[in-house]
Amino acid sequence: MTYQEKKSIVTLISAVLIFVAYSSIMYPRHPGDGAETDEVFRYWGSFVLILMLVSIFAHIVIGIVFNIVHRMTTGEKEPSFADELDKLIDLKAFRNSFLVFILGFLASMGALAAGQPSQAMFVILIGAGFLSDVTGSATRLYHYRRGV
Repeated sequence: MTYQEKKSIVTLISAVLIFVAYSSIMYPRHPGDGAETDEVFRYWGSFVLILMLVSIFAHIVIGIVFNIVHRMTTGEKEPSFADELDKLIDLKAFRNSFLVFILGFLASMGALAAGQPSQAMFVILIGAGFLSDVTGSATRLYHYRRGV
């Protein structure tokens, strides 16, 4: 298995674990159905902002740990360059990831237009962000295994 495949697998698993762990910590803090709108918006705003910060920090730490463990176990360094195949795979992964997020954004706006509560919009947006991250990692893994 190549370095890129291993990194894609680690990124995919870490994205799922970060989202599940963070959501399980934040879910009990969810305001009840009778909560005021200010409290609901404050909850969802902090949920999204903290999730982004935690996710960025965790991905950086996991990437560093992955490189250290990979180098200790295999003796190989991280590739210092990206060839055309790597760039093409990254572009395809970005395209798929962006498409999933945009579809989720449109679905969240559609939920608002259909009269759904604002919480539905936030749940759809957060889910779209998560699925976007997973789609990007899965696309990279697929193309490194199967080719372009």
